Amino acid sequence: MNVMELIEASCARLNEAGVSFGQGTTNAFDEAAWLVLWRLQMPLDALDDVAELDVDDAHLDAVDSLIDQRITSRQPAAYLTGEAWLQGVPFTVDARCIIPRSLIAEPLAEGSIDAWLSDGTRHVLDLCTGNGSLAVLAAIAWPEVAVDAADLSTDALAVAQINIDRHQLAGRITLHPGDGLAAVANRVYDLILCNPPYVNQASMAALPAEFRAEPALALAGGADGMDFIRRLLAQAAQHLTPDGVLVLEIGHERPHFDAAFPTLDVVWLPTSAGDDQVLLATRTALLYLPTPQRPSP
Repeated sequence: MNVMELIEASCARLNEAGVSFGQGTTNAFDEAAWLVLWRLQMPLDALDDVAELDVDDAHLDAVDSLIDQRITSRQPAAYLTGEAWLQGVPFTVDARCIIPRSLIAEPLAEGSIDAWLSDGTRHVLDLCTGNGSLAVLAAIAWPEVAVDAADLSTDALAVAQINIDRHQLAGRITLHPGDGLAAVANRVYDLILCNPPYVNQASMAALPAEFRAEPALALAGGADGMDFIRRLLAQAAQHLTPDGVLVLEIGHERPHFDAAFPTLDVVWLPTSAGDDQVLLATRTALLYLPTPQRPSP
């Protein structure tokens, strides 16, 4: 059996078992390719180069065992491999943190946030940093900025430190433990990036096992998914410079966001998942934000 045949067989097993995707891959073939190539210690981005290589019995057994583990444990692939990629950049990951997949990485890497920045942009905050992936990507994208990265979870921050060291950014990124913006006290920023817990209560209850393996602290946003976001938007203006902006991910919660903040003037940033999942709000818009609406009991 060659590498491609092994991937196709593993893909069929994953499909038959009904595992869930969305934590680094979106389909069974990509997940199978990831797991097979990782177990065979082959480059994850060069399938065409190795597709026809034969796999010996010992390595076939090793791959079968890994696929068995993925199916029986329902652990996300990233937790099994200890690594995930975002915008082509590798990150260490384990069960202490959410698997990096923030859509904010796309406008960040593509430069579509840059129009709201200036030559004077020097301070960026990655709030709810998790394993530090957005903080690292921001430091890579803007070499002249200092990045603060904050999270309530000290476990997640321990993983973030691994990634900061991995990418040799210890002099550029500073970690801050704490709850929301309280973690950075009186600091102000030219840009705040935030991928907060925003999954609403009904959706949390319906999550497949793979997503329940992640820390609920990083996912659950209360009844309508807006609990953390309400606090953030009420406080964000005082942590932004006069021309500062907030870039916020809300995922599939647009109806709940609109209900909670019906008059907030925002710019929606295009992403591969749609044009209503990542927004940008200026400090000026946030200054005039009325009291947010809460869901009916």
